[in-house]
Amino acid sequence: MSKASPQQIPVVVLAGFLGSGKTTLLNHLLHRSGGTRIGAIVNDFGSIEIDAMAVAGQLGDSTVALGNGCLCCAVDASELDVYLDKLTRPVNDMHAIDVIVIEASGIAEPQELVRMVLASDNPRIVYGGLIEVVDTAEFDATREKHPEVERHLGIADLVVVNKGDRVGPDERERVLGVVRAAAGRAAVVSASYGRIDPALLFDCRPTEERIGQLSFDDLHKHDDHGGDDEHAAHDGHLHAAYDSVAFTSEVPMDPRRLIAFLDSRPEGLYRIKGYVDFGAGDRDNRYAVHAVGRFLRFYPEPWPSGEERLTQLVLIGSGIDATALGKQLDAAKSDAPHAVDEQGMWGVLRYVQDKGEAEEVADYVL
Repeated sequence: MSKASPQQIPVVVLAGFLGSGKTTLLNHLLHRSGGTRIGAIVNDFGSIEIDAMAVAGQLGDSTVALGNGCLCCAVDASELDVYLDKLTRPVNDMHAIDVIVIEASGIAEPQELVRMVLASDNPRIVYGGLIEVVDTAEFDATREKHPEVERHLGIADLVVVNKGDRVGPDERERVLGVVRAAAGRAAVVSASYGRIDPALLFDCRPTEERIGQLSFDDLHKHDDHGGDDEHAAHDGHLHAAYDSVAFTSEVPMDPRRLIAFLDSRPEGLYRIKGYVDFGAGDRDNRYAVHAVGRFLRFYPEPWPSGEERLTQLVLIGSGIDATALGKQLDAAKSDAPHAVDEQGMWGVLRYVQDKGEAEEVADYVL
């Protein structure tokens, strides 16, 4: 997301074994960001195509400021907090970037990077998900050589089954089935050349600069990824790899019912974003919601003056049942929007304040 809240920048961890296509996927995101300013922290520098981008200046021995608004840093994991602080430091009271992608080394343990992000004391970041990339053609060989790939898939929020063009349709479906079984609740998408729609991972900003927050239409729109680059023929409609559901309600949501829904999110549902009206539960605030995989946060903020009080949510995933999700959200509406249920809000509030570091990390990656 371009901003999970007015204060925080999502940090996405991009992992996968050597040769799976992580750097290709990151290059694709950098080139097709739709104006979103990406900070890329590369644990194993590899071959990011900085030659194809206009180098605007040097910020240090291993940090390059790029003309398209991206920042790329070669960094050791032990220095992660230092670079997160540098990348998220406001400029003229504004964030310099919108999202950070950490490309893990091909031999890294992704859960360690996830732990570091979750345990960071940096108040300007929020966890944006773990993406695991696997090579369709080499998946069986990789699993035999690195049996820990099963564990990596089990903690991923999104799995990109890459290089699907290198095998036939039957083999591609077989590998997808094996990956889905290992990945549990994670969303799983097939790709070639690492080409997934960036909107699956974060909100792509409009080409024109916008004053203020993204509108609901911006949240829900699919970018048109036309173009004439060398792989355009392989792009198709990138957003065809995922599904999205838009939900709007003039009736406030019941906090108990909504939390029950969020705590039992179905397989393949990767992201939830938007705003929730809890009516009498909190008349003064709306609640921005940021969910990725099993991670969930609410951010209370005052209602904008003169704005209609609505719940507006967008749900994004792969293989999700849009009709069923819409019915579940309808069932989470409040029967008595004017009744105060302070205890019902406790379930929401536990996702507002940061939990203890050890508890949060344990809940997520163990």
